[in-house]
Amino acid sequence: MHGSWTTSFVQGGHSYVVPVLPGRGPDGLGLARTYPWPGTVAELGPDELRDAGVDVVVLQRPHELELTERWLGRRPGRDLPAVYVEHNTPRGDVPLTRHPVADRPELLLVHVTHFNRLFWDAGNTPTRVVAHGIVDPGDRYTGELARIAVAVNEPVRRGRVTGTDLLAGFTRAAPVDAFGIGVAALPAHTGLPRARLAVFDDLAQADLHDALARRRVYVHLPRWTSLGLSLLEAMQLGMPVVALAATEATEAVPAEAGVLSTDPAVLVDAARRFLADPELARAYGKRARQAGLARHGLGRFLADWDDVLAQVAR
Repeated sequence: MHGSWTTSFVQGGHSYVVPVLPGRGPDGLGLARTYPWPGTVAELGPDELRDAGVDVVVLQRPHELELTERWLGRRPGRDLPAVYVEHNTPRGDVPLTRHPVADRPELLLVHVTHFNRLFWDAGNTPTRVVAHGIVDPGDRYTGELARIAVAVNEPVRRGRVTGTDLLAGFTRAAPVDAFGIGVAALPAHTGLPRARLAVFDDLAQADLHDALARRRVYVHLPRWTSLGLSLLEAMQLGMPVVALAATEATEAVPAEAGVLSTDPAVLVDAARRFLADPELARAYGKRARQAGLARHGLGRFLADWDDVLAQVAR
């Protein structure tokens, strides 16, 4: 689940086990194939997990509570220390949405943003926030291409959630290059010509970072998702960013690092300014990188998780 987040999580000083199933289905993907993971991560089948000496289980979906009991023979939170990581904003009757592990005091619910914790109703389940931290992709920004970069997964299926309907306004400012899983369907869905909207589907992470850093400005348009790691990666690459002032983006991007607004016209105008002034773009990008490293660096993230794991394993 959430490969970019897991890539950061497994960089810590622990031994990690991920389940693997024949065919590598959604409950057993095993080791990452497009992200670099250290040798401290092992993949085991369900029949091997009971004897793996697991100290803490990290859950990310409601049905994994039952999977843990079936595969490890122990009840999460009772026989085995357990942390449930919530990556997403709530859906349904916001802000009254009850979390799937609400009123489970034997668990620890860890949110990846303060916004998520604020909007989910967890009842008497104890909660913490461990803000995202990412592996530094390096200061790669050149901005040599006067084009807008967007990184988003499944933009057609998710539609307004990911701000897909807002792309057309930005194509009037400059050509837009969209990166991510499922972006190949965008031109037909939006009706935009390839000259204004180019797509790059499912690049390897290193290739994605190189490609993003060549574009002049990064635009982030989700209305209602948790804080996108692609935004943090763009900042740490040294890119100036333009983003909807929604969910946790307002905390992640200081004014000196980019432009945030709930008015798409303001964001389009900001993108135009960066496109027309490479030095302005570079200056904002340098500050974006500094802010990204300070708030969402890997060291702080891993230290916070060490504290969480020590807390639940006592």
